[in-house]
Amino acid sequence: MTTSSRTVVEMVLRAGREVDIDAFVALMSPDGYIEWPYRPAGVPGRLRGRAEIRRHLTETAGSFVTFDEYRNVVLHETADPEVVIVEYEAYGSLVATAQPFKQTVIAVIRVRNGRILSYRDYVNPLPLVEALTSVTTGPTGRVG
Repeated sequence: MTTSSRTVVEMVLRAGREVDIDAFVALMSPDGYIEWPYRPAGVPGRLRGRAEIRRHLTETAGSFVTFDEYRNVVLHETADPEVVIVEYEAYGSLVATAQPFKQTVIAVIRVRNGRILSYRDYVNPLPLVEALTSVTTGPTGRVG
């Protein structure tokens, strides 16, 4: 029996929050992709395939922001049984400063045969830009 799309999305959210890269990558289709349509400079627009996704997550996971919990998680099952839309707020902290960090996310995820084909992550880029600015310029707004 194939795992439902909703269950796969719940599993990938848990793997992401727990920074379980192996579990996250195992949920991806071999040719699946993750896409960030709205992102700050330096963040790739798309990662395709398990190897590229694993490399990126290994290099970046937990290096800038750590997330402790996801709140107000709402999963929307759609008329297309492969597609689930998820909304949530991610709460954590900036690694460099330990300051609290909140990110609002809406993701559109397509699942087929128990694996993620596409994961479009529509994060709000403004908190990321503000956090990047605060880390590079410091609390006074001056570089250095």
